[in-house]
Amino acid sequence: MFLLLAKTISFSFKDSCGISESQILSYGKKLRTEIRNISKASKSGFDTDYASINLPSDKKILEAVERAVSEKKKLKPAILVVVGIGGSNLGTIAVHHAVNGVNYNESDPKLKVYFADTVDSDNISSILAICEKALKSGQNILVNAVTKSGSTMETVANLEVFVKLLKKYKKKDYARHVVATTGRRSKLWDYSIGRNLTLLEVPENVGGRYSVFSPVGLFPLAMLGVKVKNLLAGAASMIKPCASQNILKNPAALSAILLYKHSTSGKNINDNFIFSHDLESFGMWYRQLMGESIGKEKDRRGRKINAGITPTVSIGSTDLHSMAQLYLAGPYDKYTAFLRVGATREKVVLPKKGEFENLAPQVEGKSFTQLMDAVLSGVQASFRKNRRPYAEIILPEKTEYYVGQLMQMKMIEMMYLAHLLNVNPFDQPKVESYKLEARRLLAKN
Repeated sequence: MFLLLAKTISFSFKDSCGISESQILSYGKKLRTEIRNISKASKSGFDTDYASINLPSDKKILEAVERAVSEKKKLKPAILVVVGIGGSNLGTIAVHHAVNGVNYNESDPKLKVYFADTVDSDNISSILAICEKALKSGQNILVNAVTKSGSTMETVANLEVFVKLLKKYKKKDYARHVVATTGRRSKLWDYSIGRNLTLLEVPENVGGRYSVFSPVGLFPLAMLGVKVKNLLAGAASMIKPCASQNILKNPAALSAILLYKHSTSGKNINDNFIFSHDLESFGMWYRQLMGESIGKEKDRRGRKINAGITPTVSIGSTDLHSMAQLYLAGPYDKYTAFLRVGATREKVVLPKKGEFENLAPQVEGKSFTQLMDAVLSGVQASFRKNRRPYAEIILPEKTEYYVGQLMQMKMIEMMYLAHLLNVNPFDQPKVESYKLEARRLLAKN
């Protein structure tokens, strides 16, 4: 089955998925209520758990971000440090790498970016050293602290050391170089008001893993030159098709049904096989989206079910040389979602008679795009031959518009999958358990 809408990503799956149209429609009946919930949510503002649906069309949020970006660009910062973890930075990294490329910092941009997302002493020390070198030379840095709760342990710890560095070189002027993105009721919100920091609000009902189209992602992305209006336009364009009651034309519902069907038949690993190095971070963002949204001890009625699908990320063609043997000969416990790009930004073509023409003559005169497409088609043929189920998404280009579409589709997909599994896609109660233990140990020591 192949689903393609005008100016959009495409979603398709082959016979190897082992699901008939009648089965799809049967599962689709179970989604009718949730599809109605998505449709209603698009008209309900931020008052429901589905609040993130409305982020792409919220003009006030965009205007607040644009004002902050305009103000901070006047500082002409050389470095942006995004201090956040999990949902506070994974979406930002995913969009940034997809649009600007994973080697962005090495391309000598006017504004470099570093992500301080954990309390790894060596990693944070190296970022601090880079920032201090810039400050010593008279350059400016900008710190964007992102935490909806305003009290995330790792984020607060990193914010502390970067603000200390700013105070050393900017003295009383340090506040101009800090932007806090947080919830209105958080302690960080109150702290920021007291010190005159620039504030951006995360809407109360928007969870971290669904927040990329809020100031969480929009501010740092706009600072880095990403066309956030196009990103939001792409996301907005996916709401209608993903809220369609026609299941066969609803990509989010179709994808959720395939994930659910295979998980209930023993394929409890969802491998996202991504044939673009720049999209690896999208895979990491999706890993959190799935892990936190459906990895639940109890269902909506409070019954213990220990639900979940394990999301993994593979990169083509790199991981074919490490994991293909397992994928094609190992246990039938995986359902694969291939992601490919229709048109790359750059084109590399091999000479017709190169230095190494006798080593691999079949590649002579071919473009790297042709090589990658041949590899992917070969992999998919092997998957079909070995009855390994898969679906495929084609991203026409790595532009803001299509990346916005892809991420919006996946967030709605997760809501549908959670509905089929009868779990809450918006909470993450067990995440708090490690935090409580860590705080207890720190207080004791």
